[in-house]
Amino acid sequence: MSVSSLAPRPRGGAPRREEIVPGFVLGSKADLTVRLADGAVDIDAAQHLRYRVFYEELEARPDAQAQATRRDADRYDAICDHLLVVRKGLAVGPDEIRVADGEVVGTYRLLRQSVAERTGGFYTQDEFDIAPLIARHSGLKFLELGRSCVLKPYRTKPVVELLWQGIWNYVRLYDLDVMLGCASLEGTDPAHHAMALSFMAQNSAAPAEWQVSALPERRIEMNLMPPAKVDAKRALRMLPPLIKGYLRIGCYVGEGAVIDRQFNTIDVLIILPVSQINPRYFSYFGQPGDDPLAQL
Repeated sequence: MSVSSLAPRPRGGAPRREEIVPGFVLGSKADLTVRLADGAVDIDAAQHLRYRVFYEELEARPDAQAQATRRDADRYDAICDHLLVVRKGLAVGPDEIRVADGEVVGTYRLLRQSVAERTGGFYTQDEFDIAPLIARHSGLKFLELGRSCVLKPYRTKPVVELLWQGIWNYVRLYDLDVMLGCASLEGTDPAHHAMALSFMAQNSAAPAEWQVSALPERRIEMNLMPPAKVDAKRALRMLPPLIKGYLRIGCYVGEGAVIDRQFNTIDVLIILPVSQINPRYFSYFGQPGDDPLAQL
């Protein structure tokens, strides 16, 4: 079953941003909808879901406030847009994270450059030296992607596709040019991920104009194995679905990785210029120049 989104038409000028309101629906599939969060209750649900996945399942280390509130929250939540994947319908279990229109099963956090520049910058800059990249491409508009998580039973191709449809419609609505953000491998032992890290370093390294390095004081080496020892098929099987999806779409990977001990992860930087996206995905998700608002 294909993803149903806002059908495209040729864009006649700038997107009608005044129509992108809280709760704005960006795509749907069967009983699932991806939309923007609408107010404090929705953002709280996203923070609750993140706590459940990051801390309870993946063994991140909560500080006292996170442990007391059972929420993953930081200062960026107030300035970001939050994508929610909502399962429509009645509750089927006692532990569901509910909002007005159903159960929240996935979330993604989005921060536009225009907002970041007014409010202290991007989250990513704490791990990677992204300022030179942005300066080199001063005519382009960047979008930071982060805090992605999906409940375990919903980590399926349809849900991943729906999240990507939501992001892609958002990119087109705001006429954005480049997506970037940290993507994570579970655990903090580089040796455990040597094959996957080496594969990315050897096959998806950014060319000079898109190159970004991890901050020197936080950087760890990614290229841990000689090319002859790297089995591409095995490396891809080892990668999380999110990173694998980015690679298939056509992303670049920054130079060096970072260990995030609070979240129990090794982070790599994903850089995805719209101009580099594999064109075969446009026939499914919509062309870059099309306007997703047309179906409203």
